[in-house]
Amino acid sequence: MKVILLGPPGAGKGTQAARIAEKLQVTKAASGDLFRNNINNNTELGQLAKSYMDRGVLVPDDVTIKLIMDWVDGAEQASGFLLDGFPRTLGQAGALDRAMSDKGGLDLVLYINVPNAELIRRLAGRFICRDCQTPYHESFSPPKAAGVCDNCGGDVYQRDDDKAEVVGKRLEVFFAETEPLVEYYRKAGNLKEINGEASIKDVGDAIEAVLS
Repeated sequence: MKVILLGPPGAGKGTQAARIAEKLQVTKAASGDLFRNNINNNTELGQLAKSYMDRGVLVPDDVTIKLIMDWVDGAEQASGFLLDGFPRTLGQAGALDRAMSDKGGLDLVLYINVPNAELIRRLAGRFICRDCQTPYHESFSPPKAAGVCDNCGGDVYQRDDDKAEVVGKRLEVFFAETEPLVEYYRKAGNLKEINGEASIKDVGDAIEAVLS
């Protein structure tokens, strides 16, 4: 199967991607991982992508699609694959469909949908120890003493990009890009929406039911 997994930050895509890939016995990749691998290996595509990134501009869709398709065409992906968090825009979705047209297209697009308020609660509740980097969450795994790390006694603080106002802006950008994308795949008939507000196990079970 050729599967795409979509969902906002905080939806738990990383956890579910591992489960999906294991169930389907396919390889998985996120576009960010592919970028890093190509840049670290100094490939021609990696150098090209880095030239845009170093200038602080978005990597063009045609470069991104070429990078994705190079991976898709690899021998390990012959029996199927899972793309985690790609495409991100309508332009990328259209380009990916055209690139996949001679490969039978995509089989399934899974969208883990989580309400905005719940995402903010998950993301804006994250804290970390300034010294040993132990992660905490005010709702799920708070330190025993407020502001003090259980492991080393260091200062537990919140990074600027985890603060509610920053998280809210990140989510606004994501949904502005993704809502048209979700509708695009819904019209194509290969979208399955999963309630991501449930527990990790229940979300995983719902995804497995769809895959079965």
